[in-house]
Amino acid sequence: MLNLKTEMCSILNIEYPIIQAGMAGGATTPELIANVSNAGGLGTLGAAYMKPEDIKRAVHEIRKLTAKPFSVNLFCVENSDEPKDEEKNIVKNELHRIGRALGVRESDIQFNAADYFDEQFQVLIDEKVPVISTAFGLLSEDRVRQAKENDMVITSMITTVEEAVLTERSGVDIIIAQGSDAGGHRSTFDLTRHNNGADIGTFSLVPQVADNVKIPVVAAGGVNDGRSLAAALALGADGVQIGTRFLSSEEAGIHKAYKQKLFTSKEDDTVITKVFSGRPARGILNKFIEEFSEEPLAYPYQNSATKSIRVLPRK
Repeated sequence: MLNLKTEMCSILNIEYPIIQAGMAGGATTPELIANVSNAGGLGTLGAAYMKPEDIKRAVHEIRKLTAKPFSVNLFCVENSDEPKDEEKNIVKNELHRIGRALGVRESDIQFNAADYFDEQFQVLIDEKVPVISTAFGLLSEDRVRQAKENDMVITSMITTVEEAVLTERSGVDIIIAQGSDAGGHRSTFDLTRHNNGADIGTFSLVPQVADNVKIPVVAAGGVNDGRSLAAALALGADGVQIGTRFLSSEEAGIHKAYKQKLFTSKEDDTVITKVFSGRPARGILNKFIEEFSEEPLAYPYQNSATKSIRVLPRK
């Protein structure tokens, strides 16, 4: 029998080697996070798009629902240079064209690139969140030290062996090896080298990373059941991180139509796209991806501009 009490479980103080992914955008409700943690896994708040005061409020809600460890995920990425007005206008016109049927007004389309990272991180320190998880890059040396001084565990997502080695050297406790088959954002550090994110599948990436680092490795991407957990452990992982499977749960904060689409989609219905946020992400092919025909703005400008399309209900 497989030993499900791995080193990762001991570090995170959890019963089972399962992490619920920190999916930004409202999917990870306090109820979902608390129920995962209460069941013996590690629930994660996807806080990258949240204002600092909203993160604090959510952390308090989670703690009302569970006394177990949980994680908060942030994006470690520097804002790109602000796009030129001409570039903004091209995207605005394209979004207005696509969003007209949804009642999206031109004034709804914003290019807000407010950087809350310092304040977000400070909330996690002040609240002594048990686990900090990062994507797109690494915490600075000073921030790693702050986290360690407050007895916090740090996990970081990577997509290549090189990133894994850098991550271990930075002082991270657990590496999350994200394969190209993962849903949502690709966590590749340097998009100048890998425009659409590094293209290495999970079960090719995991053993290579495990062979090159000493800290625990977690498999992420294409993992959704006991078979894939067993496969990940056999390849040298200490556990798995699961996202899409949890989106279908009752507690997930996404629209019911989205949940239904998860069950009706086939294995070849997803694509890598930058049209939602400006960074490469795997999503289910839909009309917005098909119809957006202009060059997306860099993250986070594209992300803020498309918010009006993503949040308004269909009429």
